[in-house]
Amino acid sequence: MLSAAPSAPSLAQNAPATPPAAQPATPPVVQPGPQAVPGFWDPRRRPERPDLAKVTVIRFLTETDYPPFNFTGPDGNPAGFNVELARMLCEEIKATCTVQMRRFETLLDAIASNRGDAIIASLAVTAQTRARLDFTDPYYRAPARFASRKDGVLIEMRPELLEGKKVGAIAGSSHEAYLKALFTDAELRPYANDDALRAALRRGEVDFIFGDAISLAFWINGTDSENCCAFSGGPFIESRYFGEGIGIGVRKGNDVLRQALNWGLFRLWEKGRFTDLWLKYFSVSPF
Repeated sequence: MLSAAPSAPSLAQNAPATPPAAQPATPPVVQPGPQAVPGFWDPRRRPERPDLAKVTVIRFLTETDYPPFNFTGPDGNPAGFNVELARMLCEEIKATCTVQMRRFETLLDAIASNRGDAIIASLAVTAQTRARLDFTDPYYRAPARFASRKDGVLIEMRPELLEGKKVGAIAGSSHEAYLKALFTDAELRPYANDDALRAALRRGEVDFIFGDAISLAFWINGTDSENCCAFSGGPFIESRYFGEGIGIGVRKGNDVLRQALNWGLFRLWEKGRFTDLWLKYFSVSPF
C-alpha cells in the first residue's frame, strides 16, 4: 500500500486571482510520540453535547478505491481510515451504522437523492462542495509540500530560494496555480499525472516537485521512489488553493446529524482514539 497512493480526489475550486502571501503554515498538532498527528479540536472549546437520541441510523457513503482512506478489504467489505472512523463515530454516538462504497463522482448525487446520510470519502471542503453540502469540522487537511532528491533538500521553501530552479507540478492543478502565482521566478514544468511527475524527480529532470503531501509521503517511503527523495520544507495549507480541510458532508440543513458527528469527532480525539487510528494508517507524516 505504501508503494502507490493516488492523488487525493477533490472537487476543487478555481484558483483565486489575488494570491495570499507564500508562507508555509503548520496545522495544530498533538505529539503522542515520534509521529505528529493533526489536531483540529481545541479542548478549551468543548462542543455542547447534542441530543443523540435523534440519531439512530447513519448511512455513510464512501469512495471505492482510494487507499489507505477507503478501499475494498480482503473479505470484500469496505475498509480503510475513513471506514474505520465512520464505525468509531457510530459507536460513540450509539447509532446503527452502514457504509456503502460508490464511485467518487456519484457521491453528491447519492446524498441529494437520499441514498445516504453522510459522505466520508476524503471530500475537500471548498466553495463548490459547500454549495451542495453542509460539513462537519475538518478531521484532517490535505496539505501541499515540495519534494526533492535527497541531495537537494532545503529546510524551508521561499520564492527567492527557488529562483531559476526547475519545479514540477500536475498541469491544471491547484498546486500548479499556486506556483504560478507565488513562485514566479522558478522554472515551472507541468506534467500530465503523478507517475510522470515523480519519475521526473527521480531521474533528476527537475529540482523539486510540488503536490499533495499525503500521496507524496506514501511515494517517498514506498518502493516506487527507489529511496531517491525526501520532503523539502514544511506544509502549505492555504485554504483558497488547497481547501479548508477534509470534512464529513451531510445534506444541507441536516444540523442534527452534523452536530452529532462533530460531537463524536471531538470525543474520539479527546479519548485518544483518533490519534491511535491516524498512527495505524499514517506511520509516515505528511506534515
